[in-house]
Amino acid sequence: MPLFKSIARFIDELSGAEEDETASYSPDDEKLAAAALAFHVIAVDGIVEDREKDTMRQVLAEQFDLDEKRTEELVEAARQRSLESVDLYAFTSVLNRKLDDEGRGRVVEMLWEMVYADGTVHEFEDNALWRIAELLHVSSRERIRLRKRVERDHGSE
Repeated sequence: MPLFKSIARFIDELSGAEEDETASYSPDDEKLAAAALAFHVIAVDGIVEDREKDTMRQVLAEQFDLDEKRTEELVEAARQRSLESVDLYAFTSVLNRKLDDEGRGRVVEMLWEMVYADGTVHEFEDNALWRIAELLHVSSRERIRLRKRVERDHGSE
């Protein structure tokens, strides 16, 4: 249970937003689904660094063209949804219904950005991305190509 408490505490710290700000995101919103997956990816290794939190906010804002207020609303809604969910399918099924192949690939690339935010790839993060990509019907070849692209952008090997 301590891991779950630390993840919940991290999510609370990350959001810093009021609960009533989440009303504009329905559970069937692709932005919310992608943001909830981002929470999962940066917390899966049990260590959440400030630069991972910052990267998540920045990537969500850029990916969905959000201002600071809307980004914080999304982060809070994703935090709540993430705490309520028991599996990844709840999020990936929304993305499968709402996005085409290219859109789902962009989500996988966005999640790789989360993974590389702290400069290292933990085996739990790599495994989470593999599972998410499979659920999103993104091929292994495409998942690896996207990973290599993000690695190059981050100067990793």
